[in-house]
Amino acid sequence: MEGRRYRLGKRASQAQATRSGILKAARDLVAAGRGQSPSVGAVAARAGVSRLTVYHHFNSKGGLLGALAAEAHAGGGRADRAPASGDPRQDLERALGAACAGWASDPALFRRLPPLAASAEAEAPEGRILAERLAAADELRAGCSIKEAEDVIALLTSFATFDRLHQDGRRSANTVAAILMRLAAAILA
Repeated sequence: MEGRRYRLGKRASQAQATRSGILKAARDLVAAGRGQSPSVGAVAARAGVSRLTVYHHFNSKGGLLGALAAEAHAGGGRADRAPASGDPRQDLERALGAACAGWASDPALFRRLPPLAASAEAEAPEGRILAERLAAADELRAGCSIKEAEDVIALLTSFATFDRLHQDGRRSANTVAAILMRLAAAILA
């Protein structure tokens, strides 16, 4: 007996389109917001779906905002955007430049997004890997632990640090990256 055949490819692409539409609606509402994050109902109405659909895809308002933050951070501002080379010092410089370029893409949106949850940041090993590579190449200053270097890299690639130095475009992303590299000298040999 032949049963009903499901077209998971089509269904999966529809689910992805719905998810993308919800994220776009949330992004638009956050960008237009006045300091408060939009309600799930407002996002659902803007996306043309039910609140239950939003909860199905994101579990909660926090999950929705977390996914929006992760999507925005993945588009820019993450140290892993720069490919690794043989020289960890050059990779640090590239990571800082990539973070600045990403944050500069839409600072107003990043300002309104909640920061990534601490657990998500703890799971992101990019800064740790770069710190370990710097240590292995004997590029860390004497007395600088891998943990200290990891913390400094996280601070230097954070949106808060970028935003403070960028000053709403009064400094270019490249200028901010150069300042951050000078600050990174505190951990380098």
